[in-house]
Amino acid sequence: MPIYEYKGLNSRGKQVSDVLDADSPRALKERLKRDGIFLSSYVESRGGAETRRAGQSKTGSREVRVGKLFQKVKLLEVAEVTRQLATLVKSGIPVVDAIGAVSDQLDNELFKKIMSEVKRAVSEGSTLSNALAKHPKTFSHLYVNMVGAGEQSGTLDVVFERLSDFMEGQVRLRSKLVGALTYPVIMIFLGLAIVMLMMLFVIPQVQDLFQKMGAELPWITQALISLSDFFQTFWWLMIGLGVGGWYAFRRWKQSESGKPTWDRWTLGMPIFGDIILKVNVGRFARTLSTLLASGVPILNALTIVKSILGNHTIASVVEEAREAVKEGAAIADPLKRSGHFPQMVCHMISVGERSGQLEEMLVNVADSYEMQVESRVTSLTSVLEPIMIVFMGIGVGIMAFAIIMPMLKMNQLSAGLGG
Repeated sequence: MPIYEYKGLNSRGKQVSDVLDADSPRALKERLKRDGIFLSSYVESRGGAETRRAGQSKTGSREVRVGKLFQKVKLLEVAEVTRQLATLVKSGIPVVDAIGAVSDQLDNELFKKIMSEVKRAVSEGSTLSNALAKHPKTFSHLYVNMVGAGEQSGTLDVVFERLSDFMEGQVRLRSKLVGALTYPVIMIFLGLAIVMLMMLFVIPQVQDLFQKMGAELPWITQALISLSDFFQTFWWLMIGLGVGGWYAFRRWKQSESGKPTWDRWTLGMPIFGDIILKVNVGRFARTLSTLLASGVPILNALTIVKSILGNHTIASVVEEAREAVKEGAAIADPLKRSGHFPQMVCHMISVGERSGQLEEMLVNVADSYEMQVESRVTSLTSVLEPIMIVFMGIGVGIMAFAIIMPMLKMNQLSAGLGG
């Protein structure tokens, strides 16, 4: 059944827009007429959301909404919809009706389209996991596989609850990390902006003043003026080198040889390397426990976990663990041999494997490491803030001293001549 995105006028003359599925444009008009809506334009879409965003759609009108090209579906929105699906499916409502109910309440039109297409695919006989897999930018590999396991085991409501818990936890952790790092980042940019303004506007005016007075300048003032001249003359070169260097670095970091090297180096960084390790260990434990508890086979679960880890070194260790499990070994052994996973984590996983409580042990590991990451980042931020303020104060103080010192000397000379 086609999906239509329409615009129209209601009985009060107010413009409305929404997404509906109908057999044909005629059926769409009749349905809207029953609802008291006069149809003004519509867009019929048969492809996926990503295809429509690329502009590959069949239009019933020539209107194109450019703003929607930049629409995204946030992880929190997916988590909220998943929580609602869990409640509806648990209440005995069929999956198709549950999807229709939650899609009608969505404010994000892109997400509403995607859910309408998922509903259409399921209505036509597709499994829910296959329907979700057609939208990889919205539903991750982990999400699709867990839903597939829930469909096979008949525990779809439980899987939805676990998925919503997992995603909400990821959103909370990400929000805390972003919130903790926002202030230091703002301070860095503010400090750079102050330095640039002084170099480009304040120092040149002071330099003209000193030249008119014919004063002999101290070395620190001369150095500051020379640096300002360099900024004014070669500002374009510095911007070009900065942008080009950043682009080259990004390309290298994403290359086959650069990413392993960079990830290995970041794990060895003082302070930050420990945080990166804890983030990846926590993500490994949380994701694996969620997948195993949802009935995903261990080999598939390890493959999914490997794909979502941000560090190539840790992902390689997980791949070694997968190969070991494939040959009948335990998960904990290759993790311990790698030297990247802490001994306590390996011990807890080993105990969980022997006792048959691996999921519970992984949950404990994830809780512990996510808490440690949050605590470490908060502590680091509280230390960085005064350090950055001190360095900004020193930088501005040096500039002020370099400007004021010649003025004081000139005042002293004027006083001496006057005496």
